[in-house]
Amino acid sequence: MSTTNGNHDSRQTADVHVQEVIRAAESELVTLLEQRSNLMKRITRIKRTVVGLAKMFGDDVLSEDLLSLLGRKSGRESGITEACRAVLVESVTTLTLRQVCEQLGRKFPRLLERNKNPVASVSTVLRRLVGYEEAKTFLTHDGKRVWEWVAERPSRVPAEKR
Repeated sequence: MSTTNGNHDSRQTADVHVQEVIRAAESELVTLLEQRSNLMKRITRIKRTVVGLAKMFGDDVLSEDLLSLLGRKSGRESGITEACRAVLVESVTTLTLRQVCEQLGRKFPRLLERNKNPVASVSTVLRRLVGYEEAKTFLTHDGKRVWEWVAERPSRVPAEKR
């Protein structure tokens, strides 16, 4: 019987240690996910600022490296994930799946042409961006699913103060 109790005691000790490791890993994971979310928000704010400046002064004020970081490098089509990010970042309103696809078609015409099922691919990318906490999705009052970038929107001056 003492052998059985010895095994039981060592098993309980091992379980306690395993639980401690799991708690520590969970805590670190939560912290890292919060940091990633905060970093993505900061990155988005900076990208929006740069995109706004480029809209005002033209892309030629941006270096090739910065254009590449924004997924707007000339001569190279952006990947579908970067293209979806760009569409959401640059949009001032929420977008339906169809609207995202339309804007991708305008901004990156060859990107969707080479895709067998572009609507499904864009839908998958948008769900992933939600999972990465870069975008959020919700249903409108009329039941349409829309997406928007999670970063703060640039402040706007009311029309009467312009």
